[in-house]
Amino acid sequence: MVKKTKKPIYPFEDWTIRETEFSIETNYRNETIFAQANGYMGMRGNFEEGYSGPDGTSLKGTYINGFYEIHDIIYPEGGYGFAKTGQTMLNVADSKIIELYVGEEKFDLLKGKIHFYERVLDMKKGCVERKIKWESPSGKIVNVKIKRIVSLQRQHLAVISFSVEPINFTGNIKFVSAIDGDVRNITESEDVRVGSNLKGRVLETVERGANDFEGWISQKTQKSNLSYTCAMKNELIGTEKYEVLNNVKEDRVEVAVAFKAEKNRVYILNKFISYYTSKDCDKSETMKLALEEVRRAQEDGFCKIEKEQEEFLQSFWEDADVVIEGDKALQQGIRFNMFHLLQSVGRDGKTNIAAKGLTGEGYEGHYFWDSDIYILPFFLYTKPEIAKALIMYRYNLLDAARNRAKELGHKGALYPWRTIDGPECSAYFPAGTAQYHINADIVYALKRYVEATNDLDFLYDYGCEIVFETARFWEDLGAYIPLKGNKFCINTVTGPDEYTALVDNNAYTNYMAKMNLEYAYDIANKMKKEVPEKYQKVASKLNLKDEEIASWKRAADNMYLPYSEELDIIPQDDSFLYKERITVDEIPEDQFPLLLHWHYLNIYRYQICKQPDVLLLMFLQREKFTIEQLKKNFDYYEPITTHDSSLSPAIFSILANEIGYTDKAYKYFMMTARMDLDDYNDNVKDGIHAAAMAGSWSAVVNGFGGMRVYTDELHFTPRLPEGWKMLSFNVKYKGRKINVKLTHEESVFTLLEGEPIEIFYFDRRVLIKSGENILKGYEEK
Repeated sequence: MVKKTKKPIYPFEDWTIRETEFSIETNYRNETIFAQANGYMGMRGNFEEGYSGPDGTSLKGTYINGFYEIHDIIYPEGGYGFAKTGQTMLNVADSKIIELYVGEEKFDLLKGKIHFYERVLDMKKGCVERKIKWESPSGKIVNVKIKRIVSLQRQHLAVISFSVEPINFTGNIKFVSAIDGDVRNITESEDVRVGSNLKGRVLETVERGANDFEGWISQKTQKSNLSYTCAMKNELIGTEKYEVLNNVKEDRVEVAVAFKAEKNRVYILNKFISYYTSKDCDKSETMKLALEEVRRAQEDGFCKIEKEQEEFLQSFWEDADVVIEGDKALQQGIRFNMFHLLQSVGRDGKTNIAAKGLTGEGYEGHYFWDSDIYILPFFLYTKPEIAKALIMYRYNLLDAARNRAKELGHKGALYPWRTIDGPECSAYFPAGTAQYHINADIVYALKRYVEATNDLDFLYDYGCEIVFETARFWEDLGAYIPLKGNKFCINTVTGPDEYTALVDNNAYTNYMAKMNLEYAYDIANKMKKEVPEKYQKVASKLNLKDEEIASWKRAADNMYLPYSEELDIIPQDDSFLYKERITVDEIPEDQFPLLLHWHYLNIYRYQICKQPDVLLLMFLQREKFTIEQLKKNFDYYEPITTHDSSLSPAIFSILANEIGYTDKAYKYFMMTARMDLDDYNDNVKDGIHAAAMAGSWSAVVNGFGGMRVYTDELHFTPRLPEGWKMLSFNVKYKGRKINVKLTHEESVFTLLEGEPIEIFYFDRRVLIKSGENILKGYEEK
């Protein structure tokens, strides 16, 4: 089951992540942990002053969500319908740079002597602060304090406050604030999940300049026809006697500020940074808007922006916070995960959330089904407006999905397995294009959103097109097979488990496609009755006929749903049970993850799973299965699941909890709740695991909190771990906001917003009214 545990890296603190010692060996990893972002732009935790460490110990990274370059996908042996072009989120100009010179000596943690070092990520204030007492090689001692904020209120803005205090001398000090456009992405890696196919540098500098305390640089891509401007404005606090020198190079602009510093006096350089891209406005406007942004920020001042950040996060935590009393490690872990989800998610309907957020270059900044199935529920029940934006992103890519379906010879729409701006970017079609379930995953997310918000206008104005076009695709993809009892079968697909590819009747796919088809049929008929004008509009646009709608219902009613009478389980697909079974315990630990040590042919020929497939289905459509069925399938699939995917442990934790495997539930939760904080897979340097972070929230709320949504109703069957004293979280549902507070003695449901609502508590229907509603006991009657 759980093969290993990891020792904690950071001290357990409720609201902070603290690094108390600088180490070159852990620098790369910590650049991810201390990364900051706001859904639009992200900055890795690189040192402002620079870093003279060897290659492989740092990755300077600044990213803009959805800003990418195109590259041709080269196949040694190509084929019709293969993805033709890839998209890679670009590492853009580095604007974090503030070099400090003490006399002629440059401040560098790898030179001189460190008397004190601390770096703290404060998740309440939304800032990272470093405090260092440093002695130069010649003996000059300074106190340095650096605070960085990537504004959650102003998506185009980041700010840095860099202070220096001479301790044992009076003398010359110089700040050099710069924007460096000579940047590249990672192009080679032994890990196929990390490197990109971009060769060399792809950004071309088209304009740059500096004037007094301001500087700017504009760059464009070679193929995607995108451009951006980065602008900065600096201010010096502490003295009015200084000299400013501007230095404009080919790809770098500098503002140098020199002054004579007095002993024991503090001097501060505040730097205001902005990025605008041609996706935000006309490309001719990016420089103007970026400069206006930093000028306005400088006028408002660092303190105001700092206060805005704290106020934004106060509102976020009032909705999203999870309180765990009795386990400091998990309390810290769950908050860290939610904080990074907020930092990573696009909130504009034009961008989504990449697998690594905006913290690193793993998976090239692509969006996957993770965002729809794993991440969206967190926002849906805490910040539903963000969930809506994620679905709107899918709507905005519907034309690209239509084109992909047509390219593959099908009707309707086929969403890409991995993409940034619409086209399929997966070069390995057995684990990419063949995962057709992406269509149903998106519809499932949309369905859940509508159920939780009653936002029928969004469904009728936008979402219904997604539902109808994906249903059209499923009906065209499948076929009625005589030797399968003339059931509707979906052949040659890949389910969520990427260690089993190109199979017939993957259970997850068939069940989810059935849901998709049924929902399309129901919505079409509902729109005919309730909003006939809107229905006629979309039916005319899609050329939708009553006969086609009826064919969706027929396909759903006759869907082939795999079942093994011999084993009394759901087979993952038609061939899965006929392969040689090999358990995880039989595989040497140094061969994990298998995809980096085994040829795919060796993986595909065994009953071995990368992640839950049938079990994920049973979680998503829990109402369709009994607890006995859940237990039998869990017992069958757990021994053959490697958890090589970070998506895996959360689902196992939730289901183990429900079955009564309390120890397993807790251990699996530990794997996901602190996956990045403890660097469980030794790959945090490449970026966070966003879906696993969201999975940890689900493991708390759906697992230990026992929350389910069945037939449009909230159900709770809480099961607290023995060591926890209390668990508290909030749920937004149908215009209500409910605080759920669980102890081993009682459950308290407090209606914070909205009208009274009925919920199920175990087998009891309970009306939750304003104020506290105290329910006793955990036993089902």
